[in-house]
Amino acid sequence: MIKFKYVILYVEDVEKSMNFYKDTFDTEIKFITPEKDYGELITGETGISFASIALAGSNLKKGFLASKVNSKPFGIELGFVTDDVETLVDKALKNGAALYQEIAVKPWGQKTAYITDPDHYLVEICTEIQ
Repeated sequence: MIKFKYVILYVEDVEKSMNFYKDTFDTEIKFITPEKDYGELITGETGISFASIALAGSNLKKGFLASKVNSKPFGIELGFVTDDVETLVDKALKNGAALYQEIAVKPWGQKTAYITDPDHYLVEICTEIQ
């Protein structure tokens, strides 16, 4: 059996990052280590996890590129589906996100917007594809 279970974001402050997603997308915290260097959110079938830059560095001896505010976001995104894109984008911005791409309606009718979270990861907020 193979199952896609989670994505891990490497961040400076695990608890702060988790709270952004909890407060913005109404997720629940499943687990956070006593050291606050790793945590998981309950987000449905596939979870979002967070690891501190230091913990990630100890696991990946060859290193990695850390997300940085002063550069373009990585070519990957997290996607959240909602019936009310405008309200969720506003909530994200109030919680510390930055608007990356204004709300647009795709030719197939889907409404999308892009934000960057406080750690500068790209997040799409959109309606379901019908």
